[in-house]
Amino acid sequence: MFLKNHVFSLIIGIFLLTGFSSCKSKFEKIRASNNIQMKYQEAVKYYEKGKYSKALTLFEELVARYRGTAEAEDLYYYTSYASYRLKDYISARYHFKQFADNYPHSARAEEARFMSAYCYYLESPRSNLDQDNTRKAIEQLQLFVNLYPESEKAKEAGDLIQNLRDKLEKKAFDNAKLYYNMGLPDDYRAAVIALENVLKEYPDTKHAEEIEYLLVKSQYLFADNSYPHRQEERFNQMLDYYETFEENFPESKYSNEVKGLRASAERKIASAIKLMEADAKARKKREEELGVSTPGTVPVETN
Repeated sequence: MFLKNHVFSLIIGIFLLTGFSSCKSKFEKIRASNNIQMKYQEAVKYYEKGKYSKALTLFEELVARYRGTAEAEDLYYYTSYASYRLKDYISARYHFKQFADNYPHSARAEEARFMSAYCYYLESPRSNLDQDNTRKAIEQLQLFVNLYPESEKAKEAGDLIQNLRDKLEKKAFDNAKLYYNMGLPDDYRAAVIALENVLKEYPDTKHAEEIEYLLVKSQYLFADNSYPHRQEERFNQMLDYYETFEENFPESKYSNEVKGLRASAERKIASAIKLMEADAKARKKREEELGVSTPGTVPVETN
């Protein structure tokens, strides 16, 4: 009984191995063939069946053989899409661009130019990662719109550009908030600068309300952690941010909080002025007692 089972298993194994070998040998036989027309036809069949890896292998071997022929355009086109279907977007964008550059008068040149830019779009990472590919995608999509402003794909390209710009905007906003969340005096100043830059670069940002709120709060905390002789100026800058916020967002959910910060800033400005006046009087008194007169000085520091 054991011997029969063993023989049966061996037969099945040989059958499967033979089957796999047969499939493999067929593809290898096609690869080794010097009949380039047959190889091209088989490559197209593999492509149409969704066997993109095998199709691409054959297409790449045929490129040099077909260069300068009528079939070369189709070959470039298939090669581009085979890479795209395999999600090798780096190769695909290169092949699509090569197609558009080599066949600018082709009916498929517009499609290839769009697909090259779209591959960049697909490579754009999450907003918390480096956005170099995002910027390149915007550049390539904008180039497509400039070249084909009347194309049916122009609107889609415009929508993709907006999606990418939203990602860059979120990246910039998240970076600015990161400075605020770190919670150190110098970080609050960095947050103010970063938040201002977001508003300059993205004046229509959907985050405008929160950005202006964080400007008020960051400047308040920066001023509050400053030396007394710097507080009046810095709290006054915070009040400027407050006025802008109230003007732009009078019904904001942050209104009560920023009004409280304004009142606190006004009290702290008054306290800082009194302290500076008291220091000036004390200094003058010491000078009189010593019989000297020197200009008032303040310590040099970054806060």
